[in-house]
Amino acid sequence: MSFFDEMKESLVSAGKDVSQKAKEVSGVAKLKLDVKSKEDYVEKQYAELGRTYFDAHRDDEENAENEQFTVIKEALAEIERMKAEILNLQGAAECPNCGARMPQGASFCSSCGTKMAEPEHFTGEVVDDEKFDE
Repeated sequence: MSFFDEMKESLVSAGKDVSQKAKEVSGVAKLKLDVKSKEDYVEKQYAELGRTYFDAHRDDEENAENEQFTVIKEALAEIERMKAEILNLQGAAECPNCGARMPQGASFCSSCGTKMAEPEHFTGEVVDDEKFDE
């Protein structure tokens, strides 16, 4: 064989090796991506299963002392309190039936027609906060 033939064969062989390695690397990368995708799917299913279980058993007496149930209930109550505060600051109200937003003081929901609760009027005594800071 001549020098050029040997060089050509060597280059062709090297090209095949590089091509094979590229296929292996891309195959591994694709599989890693598929694994991550499937792991994310499983985590989402776990979360949904947990949410379903929580919703089904949130008021069961045996879960009253369960710390995870208590923490979740407290967090949900705090979320609702903060959402109500946001609505109040925005001068808005939320329909208890359909969740539509409307101005505070609206008598009926403009989306579903549900009668809105009367706004609460404070009739008590104003207390000086400084008395409680001691």
